[in-house]
Amino acid sequence: MKDGCIIAWWSGGVTSAVTCKICIDLYGIENVRIIFIDTFNEDEDTYRFKTDCEEWYGKDIETITGIGGKYDSIQDVWIKNKSLNVAKGAICSSSLKKRVREIWEEENTFKHQAFGFEISEIKRATSMKLNNEKISPIFPLLMYGYSKKDCVNILEEEGIDVPQMYKLGFLNNNCFKTGCVQGGIGYWQKIKRDFPEKFNTMADMEHKLTGIKGEPVTMLKDQSKEGGLVFLKPHPDYPKVKDISMMKGREPKPLFECNGFCYTNDLEEKKQTESEINYGNEMNLFSEIKNKK
Repeated sequence: MKDGCIIAWWSGGVTSAVTCKICIDLYGIENVRIIFIDTFNEDEDTYRFKTDCEEWYGKDIETITGIGGKYDSIQDVWIKNKSLNVAKGAICSSSLKKRVREIWEEENTFKHQAFGFEISEIKRATSMKLNNEKISPIFPLLMYGYSKKDCVNILEEEGIDVPQMYKLGFLNNNCFKTGCVQGGIGYWQKIKRDFPEKFNTMADMEHKLTGIKGEPVTMLKDQSKEGGLVFLKPHPDYPKVKDISMMKGREPKPLFECNGFCYTNDLEEKKQTESEINYGNEMNLFSEIKNKK
């Protein structure tokens, strides 16, 4: 592989998938490396989608991972760090995506790194450009003014089935094996309704980490004036801490696919809905896909 190649990060979502294809078309298949950071916490259909994309690209997607070194699993990350989601972001994202990508950058050469930010994410792309100059980021979807819906249309035209998480009513294809710890209240209320086993497992994890740390460990926070932490299920030792049954979830707004930059600072303060990271059950963006199935 020649120096000065384009690194296209494939995250398992529709925007990164189309970004990788644009890079191949623009720069030539021989000049592009497509890389997937696997946390081994993805929905199984992600790997079907990966195979379909490889056939579309005419090129394999390289896989790198942080599992098997310091950590044996995503649960191992949570337990060893006694943490799930904090102000700077999720510990699993920083350990299994951000740090893995940083190590890769130190060991490889590249001309640019391509990320799947779409037209609603111009401010996030600007922030990445200003704050991460050494990675030399480019944003092919912004060059064409593509939205996430445009990416869905492109995949449909190519005969590629989108990952099933979109059909289930989620706007991203992230960490569905456990559920995403960066999902907001609306996301976890949907998980509770539609996937109670996942919900109960993560509620038990919160309680386990709370016991290990000796203080409440949660994924969620109350974004209202009252503030405070929010458990998925009530904790008998912390009756004053709210739980999700006491909260009203808001319809989340689309943000981004998780690519190791989940906590890149934007140029303006985040709005309340942005903390309920782009999931929910009252979405129409992919309703026509669901209706076709």
